[in-house]
Amino acid sequence: MKWITRSHVHVDRVACPWLITRFVDNQAEFLFAPKNQVEKIAAETGAIPFDVPGVELGHHEGRCSFESIIAKYDLRDPALARLAQIVHAADVAPDIDRDPIARGLEAIATGFSLRFPNDADNLARQFEVYDALYAWCRLQVA
Repeated sequence: MKWITRSHVHVDRVACPWLITRFVDNQAEFLFAPKNQVEKIAAETGAIPFDVPGVELGHHEGRCSFESIIAKYDLRDPALARLAQIVHAADVAPDIDRDPIARGLEAIATGFSLRFPNDADNLARQFEVYDALYAWCRLQVA
C-alpha cells in the first residue's frame, strides 16, 4: 500500500512510517510531497495521507498522528503506548517537557534531518532509532 505525507520529515513523520511498517503494513511504500500537493497526489496514487492537516491520520483531539494511527488500527501494545507518549511530547511543541525523553528525540530528529535531507534516506536511518527506543519501551513496561 502507498502512504503519503509532507516532505522534510521530522518526529511524527518518521515515527508514523516506522509504526506503519512495523505494525500495520510491512510492505508500505512512502511518498513525500510539499504540503499543498499531498491531497492531489494522494488522489492520483491512492496513497493514504498521514500527518497532514485535515486527514484522518493526523492531529486530532489532542493526539499527534502517531497516536491517531495507534487508535485507528487498535494497536494495544503497552510499549507502543509508552512510545506514543514520547513521540507526542517531542512532536507537539507545548508538550515537549511532558516526557523526559522528548527533547532528546526531537534533537535526534533534527540532527538526522540535517545529515540526511532526503526523506527516504532519513527514514531508513532513523528506523534503527525507533527500533531501539521501542525495545527500551518494552523493557520499561515489562
